This record gives sequence, C-alpha cells and structure tokens, in this order.
Amino acid sequence: MLSRLICYIRGYLRIRIAGYSTERFLNACRHRGIYLWGLQAVSGAYEMNISISGFRKLKPIIRKTKTKVTIIKRAGLPFYLFRYRKRKLFFAGAFCFVFLLFWMSHYIWNIDITGNSTRTDETLLEFLKAKSVQNGMAKSDVDCQRIVKDIRKEYDDIIWASASIRGTRLIIRVKENEDSPSVSAKGNAKQNGEQGENVSQPVDIVADKSCIIESAIVRNGLIQTEIGAKVKKGDVLVSGQIPVNNDAGEIIGYQYHVSDADIIGKTALKYEDSCLNTYIEKEDYDICKQEYYFKVGNIRFTLGGIQNDYENFTLSGQQWQLKIFDNFFFPVYWGKRWAIPYKPHEKQHRKEELQQILTERFVRYCEDLEKKGVEIIENDVKIYTGQNESSAKGNLTVRMPIGKEKAAKLLKIPEKKEEPEKETGEKTDGNDGNSH
Repeated sequence: MLSRLICYIRGYLRIRIAGYSTERFLNACRHRGIYLWGLQAVSGAYEMNISISGFRKLKPIIRKTKTKVTIIKRAGLPFYLFRYRKRKLFFAGAFCFVFLLFWMSHYIWNIDITGNSTRTDETLLEFLKAKSVQNGMAKSDVDCQRIVKDIRKEYDDIIWASASIRGTRLIIRVKENEDSPSVSAKGNAKQNGEQGENVSQPVDIVADKSCIIESAIVRNGLIQTEIGAKVKKGDVLVSGQIPVNNDAGEIIGYQYHVSDADIIGKTALKYEDSCLNTYIEKEDYDICKQEYYFKVGNIRFTLGGIQNDYENFTLSGQQWQLKIFDNFFFPVYWGKRWAIPYKPHEKQHRKEELQQILTERFVRYCEDLEKKGVEIIENDVKIYTGQNESSAKGNLTVRMPIGKEKAAKLLKIPEKKEEPEKETGEKTDGNDGNSH
C-alpha cells in the first residue's frame, strides 16, 4: 500500500516492449538498476510499469537491444497536476481544504463519555460545559488532569476517571461505585499497599440491613458479632481498630486498619410494584412530517419541516457527524427528523395481561438479585387487582452479602485507675511521746 502511494506521488508510465530481444532488454534494465513492476506478456510483447526517472535511462538500452518502446498510459500525481494546470480555482480550493483540515485538527469536535450508568451523557456534558470543556475548544486548553479532578470532586460515587485526547476527540472514561463512598477509600488503601497494615483512618464494616448473621470470613479487622446473632442496621460488624494490650491486659493503644470481610446474613426484602389497568394505544395518522438538515458549527440549513397542528405526535430523528478514521471528527453534522401524529385511545388491560406484566417484572427483579449474589429462600409476593391499578406486594426472605464500609469513630484509650496509696508506719496521736 505504501509503495503504491509513493509510486503515485512520483508518477509512473505503463509501457509496451516489442522486438526480438525483449528478454535482453529486461536483463539490461536489471543490470542498470531500473525498477520494473507489473510485468505482463501481451500478444508477443511485454507490458510493464516504470518510473519517470527510469524511463529516461532507457535510450541506450533501446538502441543496443533494437527494441521498440511504446507508452500506453501515464499515471500519477505529476501527470494529474499537469493535465489540470489551468484550473486555478480547483487548486485554490484544494489548498483551502488542506488548510482547514490542518486548522480544525487543533480543536476538540467530539466528547465521548463511557462507563456512566447512573448519569446520562447529557448530564456530564452540561457539567463539563460549566467547567469550560466543550466542543470547539482548542486542544492546547484541555487539561486532562483538571477534568479528572473536577469529575471526582463533583461526583462522590465515581471512584475512577481518565481523560485523553485522540485526534479531535476528547475521550473520558469513568467507573462508578454503586456502594458507599468509603469503598473508594478501601480501594485506595489496597493500591497503596496498606492492606493488612496500619492506616491513618480506620474503616469499619457496618450492617446495611437488619438481619441474622449466618457466616463471616474476616480478612482484616476485628469481628464484633457472632454467627446466629441478630444485628440492626448500622451496627458495627467488623471494627478497623484492633486494641493493643500490655502485659497486664490493659489497652494502651489501637492499630488502625481498613476492614475487609465477607459476611452473609439472612434478611427480608420488601417488594412492591404496580401497573395501571389502562393503557394508551396510538392510532397513527397516514401523515409523516420530515425535515432534513445540514449543520456546520452553529450554522444550520434545513429542508422541509416537522411543524403540524396535531396535539399528539411522536418525534424521532437521526444524526451523523463527519469524521476521518475513528478519532478525527469535524464540526459538520447532517441528519433528519420526522414527526408522526397519532390519536390516543384508552384501553383496558385484561386480568391475564396484568398478571403477566407484573410477573415478568418480578422475574427480572429476582434475576438482578441473583446477579448480585443474593439467594432467595422464601417468596411471599402476591398479585392484587384493584379498580384502577394492580400491584404485586410481599416480602422475600433472602440470604445475601451484608455490610458496607464506613469511616470509624476513633476510640479513646481507657484511662488508668490510680490505686490508693497504702499507709505504712505506726499510728501517732500527734504527741512526741513525752507527757508533762
């Protein structure tokens, strides 16, 4: 591919060699270092490609071998430019295009965000815009480290973020934490090699639900409960503060750790879901308003329109952005939008349909629990049908992981109790033993 591009830029010729000494001609070209390619036998002659500089060296070889050389085709950039040398506007436009391409490559024209599940791209883009990070900004003004710090500072549940520039694209990757924010402190402690060693701020594991403890595997910290014990939400299960005792069994200090444990508890989860007995069925009119648009930066050109006098209609659209390869975007957009009016009709669900809808939702809920490591022991969920809506209510008895990390409240070292001094010596009455 690269060699073809070089040959096209330099230009080449397609020639035909005829005569009685064509093989001698080829050997002479090889002896003089003239590069030939695309060799093909055609009607008793040979056709081949040769560079412009190589063609200029053929005169003594032709005279010596008594062969006839005919130019069949001229190809490459030099011949193309010579052919259109009088079209000045064309070359001026090509120069402007290359200049604009080079100029726009110094700006950001696309911001790609991945890893966000609890927040939409629009929410994060609005936050970045408030921090002056948006499409059209110069790449030299993009501070990737500052972007990462701003995101981490604004959103506590984002425990990791990265920002990088590729082409005209700003790529932002985030990782969200669905648990408590203290999990990030634990992760940082592990990254810093503090797992199993003293840390400056201890972290406890507390119960996030009231339950009965069924099993506990503690890797770091001091267990504060027993198997079979009933605990309430907020109770400390594993303490990150391990007491240090002296020879007399007195607490003289604490070692601080980031608690780490796998605790399984038996608890009840309340489930409740509802569904309206009626639904809206859309009867589409045989009308579709379409609009095509082309946008360069903030300048927009439209063809058609989606304006209509109907009260209800569905609006949809598609948009594309001009790009070269995967990471070279331009501020050029095109797309279409269409609006389809409809007439709403209120209809009643059948009882079987309501049961099926609520059942399918409950099954998906149970599947999500199983993906999180929750084992369902007992199911007491029932479906109730009302006049306006139907609902599924009940409790699930489950066996699930229990506990979340929480910064520990520092314990005070107990003060030593001073023992009263023992009296020694003889009792005296205040006299020196002499009486007068």
